[in-house]
Amino acid sequence: MTTGYIVMGVCGVGKSTIAKMLADRLGWQFFDADDFHPPANISKLKHAIPLNDEDRRPWLESLGKMLKFEIAAGRHPVLACSALKRRYREMLRTNGDGIKIVYLHGSAEFIMERLQARKGHFMPPALLTTQLDALEDPSGEPDVIPVDISLTPEDAIEWILEKSSTH
Repeated sequence: MTTGYIVMGVCGVGKSTIAKMLADRLGWQFFDADDFHPPANISKLKHAIPLNDEDRRPWLESLGKMLKFEIAAGRHPVLACSALKRRYREMLRTNGDGIKIVYLHGSAEFIMERLQARKGHFMPPALLTTQLDALEDPSGEPDVIPVDISLTPEDAIEWILEKSSTH
């Protein structure tokens, strides 16, 4: 049984949009991992300085605690989170059984077009390359649902729900 979702991928793939739509469709609670970043991380990102593992550790720990708390309380979280590396995903998943990973992916060119069109976000397009370099493709991991971002958001939600029932 699915207890929650982590919608992951590099910046600009539509994590927040898809996670919000999925949460709304299911009547579950949406969380954006960006809201959990400490001010020092946001400052680095605004200045196009990539985060390192030490920067991410407390952030991931707080996200893991939140997921565990929500699931233990009988609620179903849908978290939009980059979760670029396998060890990050493992940190998040050990805090709740039944969490499925939705992996949003697409071409670097398509993602860059989206980033350049985006307004008012603290993550600059210049960091896309560092995120793509850090990304460890989760496709072979258990309970991962790959979703091509060329799908419309509505079609992506249908795909996720269909694959969730067959995983």
